[in-house]
Amino acid sequence: MQQSQSGGYPTGPDAPRPAGPPADQPNAAAPRDRTRQDAAANTAAAGRHPGTAAIPGYDGTTSPQPGAAQSERRVTRAGMIWAAVASALVVLVLLIVFILQNQELVQVKFFGLEGAVSLGVSLFIAAVGGGVLVAMAGAARIIQLRAAAHRRRVRAVRKR
Repeated sequence: MQQSQSGGYPTGPDAPRPAGPPADQPNAAAPRDRTRQDAAANTAAAGRHPGTAAIPGYDGTTSPQPGAAQSERRVTRAGMIWAAVASALVVLVLLIVFILQNQELVQVKFFGLEGAVSLGVSLFIAAVGGGVLVAMAGAARIIQLRAAAHRRRVRAVRKR
């Protein structure tokens, strides 16, 4: 039977583990008792202030554990997509309100074309045109960077 470095528990894959703490560690059961005490305090706090039992330190009966690790939040693709869609919906609602509040007709001239369009729609078209120009400049830069990276990879393969 193999022995571990601390505690005297066997470390083999098939070795059974004892249910209680080892005899040389008398305070090993303290965290379990503290959890029971915290639960009792939370129950008492819930009786005084409904809905606040889960807030450590709200009424002074419990306090957050020093050194207790905070749950790590992970950024996922689904979360990023949800945030992007929610942001886009807010922007679209604001654009609709803007267009509806600016219904006055204005005279628009563009390369010899002339017409009357509502102010909100004409400004929206101008904003979309600006966005298209920015997207084209960004696409050109991305293509340029990818071509440079491809040339570097080809040179690296040829040097081998």
